Amino acid sequence: MTMSVTNGANGAGDAAAMIEMTDVSKVFLTDEIETHALSDVQLRIDEGDFLSIAGPSGCGKSTLLSLLGLLDSPTAGEYLLDGNPVADLSGSQRATIRNRHIGFIFQAFNLIGDLTVYENVELPLTYRGMPSAERRTRVMEALERVGMSHRTKHYPSQLSGGQQQRVAVARAVVGKPSILLADEPTGNLDSKNGHAVMGLLNELHADGATICMVTHDPRYAHQAERLINLFDGQVLSPEDAKKMAEMEESGFDVA
Repeated sequence: MTMSVTNGANGAGDAAAMIEMTDVSKVFLTDEIETHALSDVQLRIDEGDFLSIAGPSGCGKSTLLSLLGLLDSPTAGEYLLDGNPVADLSGSQRATIRNRHIGFIFQAFNLIGDLTVYENVELPLTYRGMPSAERRTRVMEALERVGMSHRTKHYPSQLSGGQQQRVAVARAVVGKPSILLADEPTGNLDSKNGHAVMGLLNELHADGATICMVTHDPRYAHQAERLINLFDGQVLSPEDAKKMAEMEESGFDVA
């Protein structure tokens, strides 16, 4: 699925990356203190990729995912989405892209408590103004895919953590997005449910989904086709990442 983020043509053609970041940095200013969350990040994601972004807490993983998902903007550098510069997008264009082309899966599920399972999954389609019959077909297909079609009338509080995350995955894929962004999707789950959710993500990727996942868990990070290691806001070279892994194995705290 190709994103069209502006009215202009994509001059790069089929060779263009779905996502390309060049020298991207992010600085947060609070009480005159600068926090450099990301520094000179280079990143390319092509259609069909399964990319994992790994690193210790506070290294910039979630910040990078927020930039990828157009929830925030870089302080410096260039971000091209489908060959078009994100900096040129208006707020309404960003919202439209998030709704139609980016599926989000969060660690805390982020389901709406007073909506049923069906209504939670249907919500992004409602924002599109999609006819109710088409919405129902899409919702039931998504819930069937994650094994939750029998829970349509239940509320999030009536579900286990693993079930809530399955519903969250259904909500993320119901709009048939170009890319899935998963922020610690197994972080609030026990190992059994964590493995089940990772199995679901692998199934989605096998079916052609493009996935970018943030995780601090090496068991899941290495299930992706590509692994990007972040440390102190910078992408580590393969050599530096190997050295850090060896230090961790020896008991040295790198967090």
